[in-house]
Amino acid sequence: MMLFSFIFEIQLFLKVFTCMRKIILIIAFISFSAYSQTNQFTGTWSNENCTNCNKKYILNLNIAQSNSKIFGTAEVTGKDEKLNSGIMEVTGYVYVLGEKAQITIKTKDGASTSAVLFVNDGVIQLSKRGGSDLIPKEAILTKLSE
Repeated sequence: MMLFSFIFEIQLFLKVFTCMRKIILIIAFISFSAYSQTNQFTGTWSNENCTNCNKKYILNLNIAQSNSKIFGTAEVTGKDEKLNSGIMEVTGYVYVLGEKAQITIKTKDGASTSAVLFVNDGVIQLSKRGGSDLIPKEAILTKLSE
């Protein structure tokens, strides 16, 4: 009788443990989803307020983030006509914790480039990864508007 009771308690413990493990995984998934929905990249970003950088060009990003997707426009303007790009399309996705994003910028004539965005303390660091010379290799962008 004692052996039967011990086996029953072990089976009950395993069922409860399995159920608790599923609940913990669901809670962890919900917390990651909620954290990634803060939409830190949404807004108009530019390097025009940069005090320490060279003003050969001004890069403007107007992007909207919806969960893990990014959509928007980009434009490079400058004193030199060769630097003016016109309006370009921005698409991309945000990584799980929401502090890093991979974007692709395309022009109307089909040229494209890719870049990585890092958000930290209200600024975005843009690092170009490859493609055409549509944007600068690196830039620090500040938020102009929401």
